[in-house]
Amino acid sequence: MKRNYWAALVAASGIALTIAAPAAWATEIAGDYTRPNGDKARVSVSDGKLYCKIVSGSQPGFEMCHGMEKTGAGIWQGGQMKHPSMPGMMTFNGTVTATASGLSIKGCAVGQSMCDAENWARN
Repeated sequence: MKRNYWAALVAASGIALTIAAPAAWATEIAGDYTRPNGDKARVSVSDGKLYCKIVSGSQPGFEMCHGMEKTGAGIWQGGQMKHPSMPGMMTFNGTVTATASGLSIKGCAVGQSMCDAENWARN
């Protein structure tokens, strides 16, 4: 009886480690990404805050995410998100979520009534 208990425990531990590994990778958010329009963006974390800047493409130097705070495993939120096609003074409530293949970026204005989202591929 004890043998079956330990075998089940080892098997369950292996499954838990397999499930946890991708989630741990997803929290490593810093790096280079490609936006759907082909722009290259660099994501960095400084003093515990997330920043996203276009480094080549439509508007090099444009900062899309500014000082977002981590709110969960691989999830960052903040009210200083900008979009290159909108006037510079407009900011949005944004959420950046790390995924297995890159980032999911979502920005909303007027509460959650006007939102736009895009997925960035990790380079």
